[in-house]
Amino acid sequence: MAKESRLEAMRRAVLREWLGGEEPVRLDSRLHLPKEFLGAILKQAGATEGIDEERLREMWKEVAGDFVARHATPASLKGGCLTLNVLQPAMRFHLEQTRGVLLQKVQQAAGAGVVKSIRFQVG
Repeated sequence: MAKESRLEAMRRAVLREWLGGEEPVRLDSRLHLPKEFLGAILKQAGATEGIDEERLREMWKEVAGDFVARHATPASLKGGCLTLNVLQPAMRFHLEQTRGVLLQKVQQAAGAGVVKSIRFQVG
């Protein structure tokens, strides 16, 4: 053990002589990594609400069925409002007529409080 501390002392002496002084203070010792704050920032911005996009697409396909899912795809889920892009105005009309049933199915599949309303847009 005494040998290790002697070697460490010699190492410090050589470094001090080579650097012309003591070892410099680590400038990055007081820096914080973004991952320490990212969760809080995303939560404050409202970006953590909702569900994963892939899960949302799979859930929509299960709820709506293959035919409807091919003609209406989830565009976004913000503030509890699920926006669906619908390919044709006729399909939008059909979905408007079944909005209540679709909303209940989506709410049941997504979980409580995730989806509060559904909006359809042609595009």
